[in-house]
Amino acid sequence: MRVDISLLPALAAAFMLAFARIGAMVMLLPGLGESNIPVRIKLAIALLLTLIILPLHRAAYHVDMGSLTPLLVLMVHEIVIGIVLGATARVTLAALQVAGSVIAQQLGLGFVTSIDPTQGQQGLLVGNFLTLLGITLLFATDSHHLVIAALNDSYAIFSPGETMQSGDVAALATRAFTAAFKIGMQLSAPFLVFGLVFNLGLGVLARLMPQMQVYFVGVPLSILAGFLILAVVITAMMGTFLDYFIGVMHDLIPLNGKP
Repeated sequence: MRVDISLLPALAAAFMLAFARIGAMVMLLPGLGESNIPVRIKLAIALLLTLIILPLHRAAYHVDMGSLTPLLVLMVHEIVIGIVLGATARVTLAALQVAGSVIAQQLGLGFVTSIDPTQGQQGLLVGNFLTLLGITLLFATDSHHLVIAALNDSYAIFSPGETMQSGDVAALATRAFTAAFKIGMQLSAPFLVFGLVFNLGLGVLARLMPQMQVYFVGVPLSILAGFLILAVVITAMMGTFLDYFIGVMHDLIPLNGKP
Protein backbone atom coordinates (compact mmCIF):
# COMPACT_ATOMS: atom_id res chain seq x y z
CA MET A 1 0.00 0.00 0.00
CA ARG A 2 1.27 3.47 -0.90
CA VAL A 3 0.43 6.56 1.16
CA ASP A 4 0.50 9.93 -0.58
CA ILE A 5 1.93 12.57 1.75
CA SER A 6 2.53 15.25 -0.86
CA LEU A 7 -0.28 17.40 0.56
CA LEU A 8 1.23 17.58 4.05
CA PRO A 9 3.61 20.54 3.43
CA ALA A 10 0.77 22.65 1.98
CA LEU A 11 -1.52 21.64 4.86
CA ALA A 12 1.16 22.52 7.42
CA ALA A 13 1.68 25.91 5.76
CA ALA A 14 -2.07 26.58 5.79
CA PHE A 15 -2.20 25.62 9.46
CA MET A 16 0.60 28.05 10.33
CA LEU A 17 -1.10 30.85 8.37
CA ALA A 18 -4.42 30.26 10.13
CA PHE A 19 -2.60 30.05 13.46
CA ALA A 20 -0.92 33.41 12.75
CA ARG A 21 -4.31 35.11 12.39
CA ILE A 22 -5.95 33.35 15.33
CA GLY A 23 -2.91 33.58 17.62
CA ALA A 24 -2.53 37.32 17.03
CA MET A 25 -6.20 37.79 17.87
CA VAL A 26 -6.11 35.65 21.02
CA MET A 27 -3.08 37.65 22.19
CA LEU A 28 -5.29 40.77 22.40
CA LEU A 29 -8.69 39.37 23.35
CA PRO A 30 -10.35 40.68 26.52
CA GLY A 31 -10.04 38.11 29.28
CA LEU A 32 -7.68 35.85 27.33
CA GLY A 33 -4.94 38.22 26.25
CA GLU A 34 -4.24 39.61 29.72
CA SER A 35 -0.69 39.72 31.02
CA ASN A 36 -1.53 37.48 33.98
CA ILE A 37 -2.83 34.64 31.78
CA PRO A 38 -0.14 31.94 31.34
CA VAL A 39 1.34 31.80 27.85
CA ARG A 40 0.62 28.06 27.64
CA ILE A 41 -3.08 28.73 28.16
CA LYS A 42 -3.11 31.32 25.38
CA LEU A 43 -1.19 28.97 23.10
CA ALA A 44 -3.56 26.08 23.84
CA ILE A 45 -6.63 28.22 23.10
CA ALA A 46 -5.10 29.50 19.85
CA LEU A 47 -4.20 25.97 18.72
CA LEU A 48 -7.67 24.66 19.58
CA LEU A 49 -9.39 27.46 17.66
CA THR A 50 -7.08 26.86 14.71
CA LEU A 51 -7.96 23.16 14.64
CA ILE A 52 -11.66 24.10 14.63
CA ILE A 53 -11.60 26.95 12.11
CA LEU A 54 -9.00 25.71 9.61
CA PRO A 55 -11.15 22.87 8.14
CA LEU A 56 -13.90 25.42 7.44
CA HIS A 57 -11.61 27.73 5.46
CA ARG A 58 -8.88 25.45 4.17
CA ALA A 59 -9.84 26.23 0.56
CA ALA A 60 -9.23 29.95 1.15
CA TYR A 61 -5.48 29.38 1.51
CA HIS A 62 -3.76 29.01 -1.85
CA VAL A 63 -0.27 28.06 -0.79
CA ASP A 64 2.63 28.02 -3.23
CA MET A 65 5.32 25.81 -1.77
CA GLY A 66 7.75 26.69 -4.53
CA SER A 67 8.75 30.06 -3.03
CA LEU A 68 9.21 31.27 0.53
CA THR A 69 8.65 35.00 -0.06
CA PRO A 70 4.89 34.78 -0.82
CA LEU A 71 4.43 32.66 2.31
CA LEU A 72 6.17 35.25 4.48
CA VAL A 73 4.11 38.07 2.96
CA LEU A 74 0.92 36.09 3.55
CA MET A 75 2.03 35.35 7.12
CA VAL A 76 2.48 39.06 7.84
CA HIS A 77 -0.92 39.75 6.25
CA GLU A 78 -2.60 37.19 8.50
CA ILE A 79 -0.90 38.56 11.62
CA VAL A 80 -2.08 42.09 10.79
CA ILE A 81 -5.66 40.85 10.35
CA GLY A 82 -5.53 39.10 13.72
CA ILE A 83 -4.18 42.21 15.40
CA VAL A 84 -6.94 44.35 13.86
CA LEU A 85 -9.66 41.99 15.08
CA GLY A 86 -8.15 41.54 18.55
CA ALA A 87 -7.42 45.24 19.03
CA THR A 88 -11.00 46.13 18.08
CA ALA A 89 -12.29 43.86 20.83
CA ARG A 90 -9.62 45.12 23.25
CA VAL A 91 -10.49 48.79 22.67
CA THR A 92 -14.00 48.17 23.98
CA LEU A 93 -12.52 47.76 27.47
CA ALA A 94 -11.08 51.27 27.17
CA ALA A 95 -14.66 52.55 27.62
CA LEU A 96 -14.69 51.13 31.16
CA GLN A 97 -11.29 52.65 31.93
CA VAL A 98 -12.48 56.06 30.70
CA ALA A 99 -15.65 55.76 32.78
CA GLY A 100 -13.66 54.63 35.82
CA SER A 101 -11.24 57.56 35.51
CA VAL A 102 -14.05 60.12 35.30
CA ILE A 103 -15.96 58.53 38.18
CA ALA A 104 -12.84 58.43 40.36
CA GLN A 105 -12.12 62.10 39.72
CA GLN A 106 -15.68 63.10 40.57
CA LEU A 107 -15.67 61.09 43.79
CA GLY A 108 -12.31 62.41 44.93
CA LEU A 109 -10.62 59.03 44.42
CA GLY A 110 -8.36 60.10 41.58
CA PHE A 111 -5.29 59.47 43.73
CA VAL A 112 -6.33 55.91 44.72
CA THR A 113 -4.52 53.48 42.43
CA SER A 114 -3.83 49.77 42.43
CA ILE A 115 -2.30 47.20 40.12
CA ASP A 116 -4.58 46.46 37.20
CA PRO A 117 -4.51 42.64 36.95
CA THR A 118 -5.53 42.75 33.30
CA GLN A 119 -2.60 44.95 32.26
CA GLY A 120 -0.06 44.46 35.03
CA GLN A 121 0.36 48.19 35.64
CA GLN A 122 -1.00 50.92 37.87
CA GLY A 123 -4.60 51.97 37.30
CA LEU A 124 -7.34 53.84 39.10
CA LEU A 125 -9.19 51.61 41.55
CA VAL A 126 -12.66 52.34 40.15
CA GLY A 127 -11.49 51.72 36.59
CA ASN A 128 -9.91 48.40 37.58
CA PHE A 129 -13.12 47.33 39.27
CA LEU A 130 -15.27 48.19 36.24
CA THR A 131 -12.83 46.46 33.87
CA LEU A 132 -12.84 43.22 35.88
CA LEU A 133 -16.62 43.38 36.18
CA GLY A 134 -16.97 43.94 32.43
CA ILE A 135 -14.72 40.97 31.57
CA THR A 136 -16.64 38.78 34.02
CA LEU A 137 -19.95 39.75 32.41
CA LEU A 138 -18.60 39.05 28.92
CA PHE A 139 -17.89 35.45 29.88
CA ALA A 140 -20.97 35.07 32.08
CA THR A 141 -23.28 36.12 29.22
CA ASP A 142 -21.32 34.13 26.57
CA SER A 143 -20.64 37.34 24.67
CA HIS A 144 -17.11 36.10 23.98
CA HIS A 145 -18.68 33.70 21.49
CA LEU A 146 -19.29 36.72 19.27
CA VAL A 147 -15.53 37.25 19.10
CA ILE A 148 -15.07 33.70 17.81
CA ALA A 149 -17.90 34.26 15.32
CA ALA A 150 -16.22 37.46 14.14
CA LEU A 151 -12.97 35.53 13.72
CA ASN A 152 -14.72 32.87 11.66
CA ASP A 153 -16.50 35.43 9.48
CA SER A 154 -13.34 37.48 9.05
CA TYR A 155 -12.48 35.18 6.15
CA ALA A 156 -15.43 36.68 4.25
CA ILE A 157 -14.12 40.22 4.86
CA PHE A 158 -10.34 39.68 4.81
CA SER A 159 -9.68 36.77 2.48
CA PRO A 160 -6.15 35.33 2.64
CA GLY A 161 -3.93 36.79 -0.03
CA GLU A 162 -6.17 39.74 -0.89
CA THR A 163 -4.84 43.24 -0.37
CA MET A 164 -6.15 44.75 2.85
CA GLN A 165 -7.92 48.08 2.40
CA SER A 166 -5.93 50.38 4.68
CA GLY A 167 -8.67 53.01 4.51
CA ASP A 168 -11.26 50.57 5.85
CA VAL A 169 -8.91 49.48 8.65
CA ALA A 170 -8.20 53.11 9.58
CA ALA A 171 -11.92 53.87 9.59
CA LEU A 172 -12.57 50.83 11.79
CA ALA A 173 -9.87 51.91 14.26
CA THR A 174 -11.18 55.49 14.33
CA ARG A 175 -14.74 54.35 14.97
CA ALA A 176 -13.59 51.97 17.70
CA PHE A 177 -11.61 54.61 19.60
CA THR A 178 -14.24 57.33 19.28
CA ALA A 179 -17.04 54.95 20.29
CA ALA A 180 -15.06 53.77 23.32
CA PHE A 181 -14.52 57.35 24.51
CA LYS A 182 -18.15 58.27 23.86
CA ILE A 183 -19.50 55.24 25.72
CA GLY A 184 -17.09 55.89 28.59
CA MET A 185 -18.39 59.43 28.97
CA GLN A 186 -21.99 58.23 28.73
CA LEU A 187 -21.40 55.64 31.45
CA SER A 188 -19.97 58.30 33.75
CA ALA A 189 -22.63 60.92 32.93
CA PRO A 190 -24.53 60.55 36.27
CA PHE A 191 -21.32 61.19 38.16
CA LEU A 192 -20.47 64.23 36.06
CA VAL A 193 -23.85 65.72 37.01
CA PHE A 194 -23.34 64.75 40.64
CA GLY A 195 -19.84 66.23 40.73
CA LEU A 196 -21.01 69.51 39.21
CA VAL A 197 -23.96 69.92 41.59
CA PHE A 198 -22.01 68.77 44.65
CA ASN A 199 -19.04 71.05 44.03
CA LEU A 200 -21.30 74.02 43.34
CA GLY A 201 -23.02 73.32 46.64
CA LEU A 202 -19.68 73.16 48.45
CA GLY A 203 -18.65 76.45 46.85
CA VAL A 204 -21.82 78.15 48.05
CA LEU A 205 -21.37 76.63 51.50
CA ALA A 206 -17.78 77.86 51.66
CA ARG A 207 -18.93 81.39 50.86
CA LEU A 208 -21.69 81.26 53.48
CA MET A 209 -19.48 79.72 56.19
CA PRO A 210 -15.84 80.74 55.58
CA GLN A 211 -14.70 79.22 58.87
CA MET A 212 -15.94 75.78 57.86
CA GLN A 213 -13.36 73.22 56.66
CA VAL A 214 -15.14 72.42 53.41
CA TYR A 215 -12.55 69.94 52.15
CA PHE A 216 -12.67 67.68 55.23
CA VAL A 217 -16.46 67.72 55.15
CA GLY A 218 -16.95 67.47 51.42
CA VAL A 219 -14.60 64.60 50.53
CA PRO A 220 -16.20 61.96 52.82
CA LEU A 221 -19.68 63.07 51.71
CA SER A 222 -18.63 62.96 48.06
CA ILE A 223 -17.26 59.42 48.39
CA LEU A 224 -20.31 58.19 50.31
CA ALA A 225 -22.83 59.74 47.92
CA GLY A 226 -20.81 58.59 44.91
CA PHE A 227 -20.78 54.98 46.03
CA LEU A 228 -24.52 55.12 46.66
CA ILE A 229 -25.07 56.42 43.13
CA LEU A 230 -22.73 53.72 41.78
CA ALA A 231 -24.74 51.03 43.55
CA VAL A 232 -27.94 52.36 41.95
CA VAL A 233 -26.71 52.81 38.37
CA ILE A 234 -24.11 50.05 37.99
CA THR A 235 -26.65 47.60 36.54
CA ALA A 236 -27.63 50.06 33.83
CA MET A 237 -23.97 50.93 33.24
CA MET A 238 -22.89 47.36 32.62
CA GLY A 239 -25.97 46.66 30.51
CA THR A 240 -25.04 49.61 28.29
CA PHE A 241 -21.47 48.32 28.05
CA LEU A 242 -22.64 44.85 27.03
CA ASP A 243 -24.90 46.32 24.33
CA TYR A 244 -21.96 48.38 23.09
CA PHE A 245 -19.64 45.34 22.99
CA ILE A 246 -22.23 43.24 21.16
CA GLY A 247 -22.75 46.06 18.65
CA VAL A 248 -19.02 46.30 17.95
CA MET A 249 -18.78 42.56 17.41
CA HIS A 250 -21.79 42.53 15.07
CA ASP A 251 -20.08 45.22 12.99
CA LEU A 252 -17.29 42.69 12.34
CA ILE A 253 -19.72 39.97 11.25
CA PRO A 254 -20.92 40.35 7.63
CA LEU A 255 -24.60 39.81 6.98
CA ASN A 256 -25.42 36.59 5.11
CA GLY A 257 -21.74 35.87 4.68
CA LYS A 258 -21.20 38.95 2.50
CA PRO A 259 -18.72 41.72 3.39
